[in-house]
Amino acid sequence: MVAYPLESLTIEEATEKQFKLVDSITQYFNGTEILTLGDLGVVPRLNKPLVTQKAEDVISHFFQQQDAMLVRGSGTNAIRLALHSVLRAGEKVLVHDAPIYSTTKTSIDMLAIELIEANFNDYEQTSTVIKKEKPKAILVQLTRQKIDDSYDYVALIKQLKANYPQIPIITDDNYAVMKVSEIGVECGADLSCFSMFKLLGPEGIGCVVGKEKYIEKLKKENYSGGLQVQGHEALGALRGMVYAPVSLAISAQQSETLTQRLNTGEIMQVKQATIVNAQSKVVIVEFKEPIAEKILKLAPQFGAARNPVGAESKYEIAPMIYRISGTFREAYPEMAQNCIRINPMRSSAQTIINILKKVIENID
Repeated sequence: MVAYPLESLTIEEATEKQFKLVDSITQYFNGTEILTLGDLGVVPRLNKPLVTQKAEDVISHFFQQQDAMLVRGSGTNAIRLALHSVLRAGEKVLVHDAPIYSTTKTSIDMLAIELIEANFNDYEQTSTVIKKEKPKAILVQLTRQKIDDSYDYVALIKQLKANYPQIPIITDDNYAVMKVSEIGVECGADLSCFSMFKLLGPEGIGCVVGKEKYIEKLKKENYSGGLQVQGHEALGALRGMVYAPVSLAISAQQSETLTQRLNTGEIMQVKQATIVNAQSKVVIVEFKEPIAEKILKLAPQFGAARNPVGAESKYEIAPMIYRISGTFREAYPEMAQNCIRINPMRSSAQTIINILKKVIENID
């Protein structure tokens, strides 16, 4: 199995991300405000809590963008709103030729947008499709949709923007933000979308960051009190975001350690271990025999999480031993019998190996 995972930040690089974000926070919050739980309601003329606006200012400053908006509905609704901001019903959006993330497909269907596909691994083919189909927007998912995806999203976005500057680019940065050196808008995309829940923040909060003309439209349309992210939620999102990069870098480090140890034969039943982005960065473990279902059934008895919560949320401490992702199963259905995915979450490679050994010992 050959894969091309995104390059994770080192712990040192992640630490610098943390410091940079805290520096941005100090430029918008005074020492008293940051120690509160924020305000509530729709402040006159602002139509949202003042603390929420300040948190959005911090995020846009941190990513060096014009504007940011915290939204309800997590990363899914962030993408949905971004698509709505640049497209009208019946217009075309270009996506990668691969199984599309299910909630994103639902958003596309809800908005009555026409889907056009191109192989992002082949820029010339992608360019040919753009010239022929003339899409009104492009959606780029930073993490991998297929194991053999190899496109460099930084180069892809820069090429697209250079050659088709009139077409807005939206990026799905879920499972990538705070793990990689640059997110979509930092490479030239118009809007980046991600979940704050996946960054150790509160449930149900997403973020859209990027061009002011698109985000301002969304702010005007999402004016009701019930749609506003309250001050305590905005501060919770910022706090989680501060701790996320180092925590995620440690997890990536342990994924590498686990892969190396499994590939040197530490567990004889393992055929191969491969780091992939599916969608979060995980280790796909392929066994010599079709024992994947038995392992998944037994693993929770020995301390492994049996299912994701927010896929790297603040609740996910134990390592997750789970089936391969839906998009990967769709692309490679034969993998289901022999393969599992492992996300270390906050655990060490040693803990995961201990669990796997106990599970295999107890397989009938």
